[in-house]
Amino acid sequence: MTKRILATSAALAMLASLGFTSAASAEGAYGEWLRPDGTIAMTSECDGGLCGEIISGEQTGMVMFQSIKSSGDNEWKGDMKHPDMPAFMTFNGTITHGDGELMVEGCAVGGSMCDAETWVSLE
Repeated sequence: MTKRILATSAALAMLASLGFTSAASAEGAYGEWLRPDGTIAMTSECDGGLCGEIISGEQTGMVMFQSIKSSGDNEWKGDMKHPDMPAFMTFNGTITHGDGELMVEGCAVGGSMCDAETWVSLE
């Protein structure tokens, strides 16, 4: 009986630590980011997903992605907009977080046309 309780406690502790790691990973993706063109984007949690908005430059206020969902540790997938494309166009987006950077990629036409950029954390 004691072995079963210890095993259950260990399993619960492991699950709790995994949940904490996922939350911590997501929080690391929130903040202000320098884009390659010199503008600044801000990412935050919204509606259970990740949102990103340009907060400096000519396109201030443009929402590049909204409520995109986690697809695993440090990765989110969903629809996104490209600042240089018409507003009606959406792309299949993937955002990957790691080492103070966000890799932001959007693809169209079944993945045959893609554009990506690396954002650097300002925090």
